[in-house]
Amino acid sequence: MKASHPRQSSIDLDSPDRPFDNIINFRDVGRSVNQWLGRRVLKEGVLYRSARPDDASERDKRRLSEELHIATVIDLRSSTEHQMATDKRRSENDAQLEKEKEDSSASITTDTSAGPDEHLVQLPGAQLHLISLTGKAFERTLLWKLDWWNFFKVLTLAASGYRPDAITIVGEQVMSPRGLIGLGQDTLDSSTVEMKALFHILASTPSSSSTTSSSAPTSPSTDEDNTTPETNPTQIRSESAYPILIHCTQGKDRTGLIVLLCLLLVADVVPEEAMAADYVRSEPELVAEVDERMKEIRKLGLSEEYTKCPAGFIGEIKRHLEESYGGVEGYLRYVGVTEEEVGRVRSGLLA
Repeated sequence: MKASHPRQSSIDLDSPDRPFDNIINFRDVGRSVNQWLGRRVLKEGVLYRSARPDDASERDKRRLSEELHIATVIDLRSSTEHQMATDKRRSENDAQLEKEKEDSSASITTDTSAGPDEHLVQLPGAQLHLISLTGKAFERTLLWKLDWWNFFKVLTLAASGYRPDAITIVGEQVMSPRGLIGLGQDTLDSSTVEMKALFHILASTPSSSSTTSSSAPTSPSTDEDNTTPETNPTQIRSESAYPILIHCTQGKDRTGLIVLLCLLLVADVVPEEAMAADYVRSEPELVAEVDERMKEIRKLGLSEEYTKCPAGFIGEIKRHLEESYGGVEGYLRYVGVTEEEVGRVRSGLLA
């Protein structure tokens, strides 16, 4: 059954901060920062972040489309996570079919099969970009951190069709010891192609009115060896892609990393404390589905720590950028983002 978090009667149904039915950890980044600072320094209604919206209700979808006017959705999940989401949807559909059989003696003709993309939320007029932030380059980085025995064991399992078992070993032997901060640093260092593609999209300047943006839906292109992100930057439309919703599975770490890079571009008006305050908001926001998330996290060989927001995440990522690349702008130049694009992202965020 899909998770449901019905609105409480005490909630102001006209408030922009009211919860969704089935989308958690959702917020307007500009509004979050402005509220913490007590003054308006960033545009609101431009950049949103959330956990996966796979189970969005029809009311949720209407709100995203008709109230927030989301024009672009950037999904940062890996192919493994998409497969897990598809399996989950198929399991739900099978359970629904069994219930229908029990409740009716009539012949059941409902098609409850789930296609490989059925878990993805499609919003009218919005572009969907699938960019696996932890793609092949990131996976290679993790593989090289294994000892030789586990390195060859993982390769053998993956080649034999036992990819989930291979992922569990990498999770236990590398990802868990590295921790979320270490993995964030590894993502920056290895996922350069994906970062470039992301900032090509983010550099599509928001219009003066953040509630009128629209764009034609596109089907993400695929790359068989998955060595490049599924979005081709040369195919991105020249007009504004905003308002943009960025999400991964929890909407916490990969999403938080991209949001942090954006906020560091406006660090002259957004202090590090405000960036950290936005990041740590995710931990209590995710409590509603912690049991379900833990089942998925354990399949990856990870511990409960991966449901939390580690202290020092923002400061350590910022330090890594400064020591390795001379700061966020140096990093973005390194991955291939032009100064003009950096300027457009910055001006698009500033109030």
